[in-house]
Amino acid sequence: MAQDYDSPRNKDEDDESLQALGKGSQNTGGEDDDENAIAEDYELPGADLSNEDASVTVIPMQGDEFICSECFLVKHRSQLAYTTADGQPVCKECAA
Repeated sequence: MAQDYDSPRNKDEDDESLQALGKGSQNTGGEDDDENAIAEDYELPGADLSNEDASVTVIPMQGDEFICSECFLVKHRSQLAYTTADGQPVCKECAA
């Protein structure tokens, strides 16, 4: 059913819907409300991960890449904006 949001509201309908919401939000007690059980599945930033193995393949810097002297990120040569007077490369993002 389409709802006309511009039409005037009926006060009785609002009261009935509020009562229905109030009944639906009451806790029946059958649900698990233990916050610790819910939070067990989440990884928190700064958590101790010393027993975890990180399997990452490190690829060495390629011949067509450089390290920006401003942001220290490895960039492709197409991202080179200029080199400083002492020969340090600067990427387009840092030059902007």
